[in-house]
Amino acid sequence: MSGEATGKILKAAVVQAGAVPFDTQACVEKAVRLMGKAAGTGARVILFPEAFIPGYPKGLNYGLVVGARDPVGREEFRIYLDAAIDVPGPETERLGEAAAAHGIYVVIGVIERELGTCYCTVLFFGPDGSLLGKHRKLMPTAMERMIWGFGDGSTLTTVDTPYGRIGSVICWENYMPMLRMAMYAKNVAIYCAPTADDRETWISSMRHIALEGRCFVLTACQFLRKKDFPDTVRVSLGDSPESVLMRGGSAIISPLGAVLAGPYFEGETILTADLDLNDIGRGKFDFDAAGHYSRPDIFQLTVNEAPMKAVAAKKVDEE
Repeated sequence: MSGEATGKILKAAVVQAGAVPFDTQACVEKAVRLMGKAAGTGARVILFPEAFIPGYPKGLNYGLVVGARDPVGREEFRIYLDAAIDVPGPETERLGEAAAAHGIYVVIGVIERELGTCYCTVLFFGPDGSLLGKHRKLMPTAMERMIWGFGDGSTLTTVDTPYGRIGSVICWENYMPMLRMAMYAKNVAIYCAPTADDRETWISSMRHIALEGRCFVLTACQFLRKKDFPDTVRVSLGDSPESVLMRGGSAIISPLGAVLAGPYFEGETILTADLDLNDIGRGKFDFDAAGHYSRPDIFQLTVNEAPMKAVAAKKVDEE
């Protein structure tokens, strides 16, 4: 039986822009404005960078050395904690309203606050404005571990959409082979990789993941200068206010590893690409990491998706 594939095209966008560090409301309003601009291109799925609200603290060391903390660093953390958002909360309502106004799916990096802990989180919004789910970064990298908590397996989220399942893996989580395999087993079609990694090597990793997962990969990184930070925090990197601390490198990759847009390193931008969703099935023909190319008789991965709570309240039945 022969025939011509009808094709199903999705326009996707990645937003490469800098946060307004530690100014939560300014970050939200910038995100809302950029949603509208990206939606204006016809994009139906839009990805923002890691920690876009209220910012990635590039260049801050919070006065940390092994065995000691300084008072200024404690104040810098308090500022960051206060700028983080509750999920759900008024900021997520505003973002949801913007998604609904344009009828788009939005994947955006935020810093989430729960009790006295910050989490590096990705939020998923639907075209009706609903908050569809979230993913908390499982493994903060290096100094991030001093300011962010660890996510657990309960937020290995994928969202069902008319375009296939959308999932997100944050920054260097993408170097965790077992996490990638867990996402492939969820049949992720649009693999979102918000990041703070602006190195040339990042695009190689994204192309590898697209090929390995036979999925579209969207990656978004901020473009950020030292002068964007407020005077209330110490930024150790950069020789001048104009120093670029994060240079972008956002991109869109096809299931066979072709670069459809980006990487771009020159400033803020919105990159778009038309995704032929039938390319996913074409790619699976000769490789499906969690399917016909796996060897479960030899290798098996067990994933704990139960929430891990420090305090589990248990009510005693009254007699």
